[in-house]
Amino acid sequence: MAAPRAVWKGFLKVGSVSCGVKLVSATSEASKIHFKILNRKDGLPVNSAYVDEGTGDRVEREDQVKGYEVEKDDFIKVEPEEIKKLKLTSAHTLEVGEFVDISSIDTRYLEKPYYLIPADGASIEAFSVLRDAMAKKRVAARSCVVLYQRGREVVLQPYGKGMLLTELRTHNEMTSEKAVFDDLKSPTYDEDLLEIASLLIDKKVTKFDPSKFEDTYEDALIAMIDAKRKGKKPPKAAPRPEENVVDLASVLKKSLAREGIKRRKSA
Repeated sequence: MAAPRAVWKGFLKVGSVSCGVKLVSATSEASKIHFKILNRKDGLPVNSAYVDEGTGDRVEREDQVKGYEVEKDDFIKVEPEEIKKLKLTSAHTLEVGEFVDISSIDTRYLEKPYYLIPADGASIEAFSVLRDAMAKKRVAARSCVVLYQRGREVVLQPYGKGMLLTELRTHNEMTSEKAVFDDLKSPTYDEDLLEIASLLIDKKVTKFDPSKFEDTYEDALIAMIDAKRKGKKPPKAAPRPEENVVDLASVLKKSLAREGIKRRKSA
């Protein structure tokens, strides 16, 4: 099996120590269902195109250029060559500015993962020393890198024989939890309900195992397409969820019975 293609090559730099590294995407879209847009009349695929807002004429690729809107309908053109001339250190170097405790990383900011590995045999020793030192200290490294012509804030942490580099969302992209949670009321409830809910949780505690994850929407799409291919009726739609629980105590007790859980007798 051929090794996945690197999406970025450069150097990992910590102080005066540096080594050649490369990034390989840790995710794949190969198993996803992808649709094409068809013309309903003849069933043939249609192509998307850029058109001039003023004339409605199609604009060919060689005539397209990026533009930044300064004010309404007032654009500054930015040529591809101008972007390439931006000589950012992070375009070729992952320079570590700081280390943070792994447990302190707010998972809301984690976006897309990549595997980070040595670029060549000469880089293995330095790479391994840095990775193992980070693992021993249980820290992650903060850095930034240019990927696909955009600067990305990233975090690096030891992962098996290599490292895991994860793109980070910026603080400006995040919605404040206060804006969402502030209006939520904290109800008072019987402690007995908390005990029953805890028993249900204990019954289902297990290890985090992503291999057991199922994409039920993707599975339903595949089943529908397979049925249409064979000329059969599509699968029945899933039933709508039930209304809000009114008698929570009754529902929790029924759940205990269904799971075969017996409550401990009160002292």
